[in-house]
Amino acid sequence: MMDKLSLKPWLVLQRNEYWRILSHGLIHADYIHLFVNMFVLYSFGSFLEMQFEALEQSGIIKNAAFTYLFFYISGIAAATLLTISKYRNDQWYSAVGASGAVSAMVFISIFFNPWQKLYFFGVLPIPGIIFGGLYLYYSHYMSRKNTDNIAHEAHFLGAVYGMVFPLFLEPKLIFYFINQLTNVQF
Repeated sequence: MMDKLSLKPWLVLQRNEYWRILSHGLIHADYIHLFVNMFVLYSFGSFLEMQFEALEQSGIIKNAAFTYLFFYISGIAAATLLTISKYRNDQWYSAVGASGAVSAMVFISIFFNPWQKLYFFGVLPIPGIIFGGLYLYYSHYMSRKNTDNIAHEAHFLGAVYGMVFPLFLEPKLIFYFINQLTNVQF
């Protein structure tokens, strides 16, 4: 099952196995990997549900539940773009997990509330916007270093996707973000 569903960029591009762009988000390396992704999804998901419901009530979107589901699924796919490009010629590269979509979930939350406290390593509270900058730097650095078995480029692109997705819904939401960002609350 792992072999048939994992993201293998070479197979996506050479054999048109496009389902792998989404199916890899349904499987995880182990229970800890699954637990961490689902814990983060749960932790940020209820906040995002409220944000999408507010956007529905204000007429920006038509269906909050559909938008939420579309965001998560498209986040899985969007997060793979750099991975597919980077490993397109590597027949042996394989990735699993929904970490890119989960990163998108964290960063869309940062978009709507940049000063919310996020707990670095579960103990150190720092503002989301600062956490986000550190996370992007770390993901970029580790992707270039390429010394572990983690798809850092998926984390990076998922995070970027989470920050720009609200602008696909309504470009004027950039003013909401700027307003939230300039109203520093410690």
